[in-house]
Amino acid sequence: MKPDLQVEIAGVTLKNPVMTASGTFGSGMEYGDYMDLSRLGAVVTKGVANVPWPGNPVPRVAEVRSGMLNAVGLQNPGIETFCRRDLPFLKQAGSRVIVNVCGRTVEDYCEVVERLSEEAADLLEINISCPNVKSGGIAFGQDPHAAMQITSEIKKHAKQPVIMKLSPNVTDITEIAKAVEAAGADAVSLINTITGMKIDIYRKTFVLANGTGGLSGPAIHPVAVRMVWQCAHAVSIPIIGMGGVTTGEDAVELMLAGASAVAVGTATFRNPTAALDVLEGIEHYLTEQKIESVREITGLV
Repeated sequence: MKPDLQVEIAGVTLKNPVMTASGTFGSGMEYGDYMDLSRLGAVVTKGVANVPWPGNPVPRVAEVRSGMLNAVGLQNPGIETFCRRDLPFLKQAGSRVIVNVCGRTVEDYCEVVERLSEEAADLLEINISCPNVKSGGIAFGQDPHAAMQITSEIKKHAKQPVIMKLSPNVTDITEIAKAVEAAGADAVSLINTITGMKIDIYRKTFVLANGTGGLSGPAIHPVAVRMVWQCAHAVSIPIIGMGGVTTGEDAVELMLAGASAVAVGTATFRNPTAALDVLEGIEHYLTEQKIESVREITGLV
């Protein structure tokens, strides 16, 4: 008998625990020719803002050992284009849809969240790694008070359950997790990218035009496992784990650490069907271990 792969995040049932990671899958349309999107637990969109964002200058992506750096800069077409073009495609494809929301001010975020209250999105994932332009540019997710404030405001406007996406670029990620839980977050997702830098030693300049970028891929997986485990022991809301998930074993590791679901990101750039391969790996592990439901492994360690 096949294992039960169904999971629940904040009252929303997903057919399995595997989703895409924001920023690595476009808004689903880009990968529709490579896979049946309805097989995924959910599609998580690229960040959507209240107005179109142009992103950072190129070059803005660089390969590094065991991963990549990106400084794309949350380029997106804005909420109106997203609602007119991308969201109908995803719903027609039969996917659960998690919309990632970004902004420069609390008001920006709330404007998008309010607009999405009229749409058929299943969950909202709030990217609080964005710089808060009203507080000197520090990311919302690097200060517990700011994280609590933005979560509280978003919850006032949101119709869908709210997932707060946490930044690993902090001293103690549990402080941020506890702050957003106290402010009403329905779930958390972690980790976002780790700030890194690459220098071209022959040109004697930065490889990325932005100087720094977000490190993702297998290199950050052990950090993600550690932070998911820490947060699982600090909060009681569901956790979506991500960071270097390339195989089913990577995903199981995050779930054993406390994640209820996992997201596949950088691996998709190398293999467009990586998320489905991860799903098959999880199913194989459960069958091999004679575990009836994937829900049984969350937080076993």
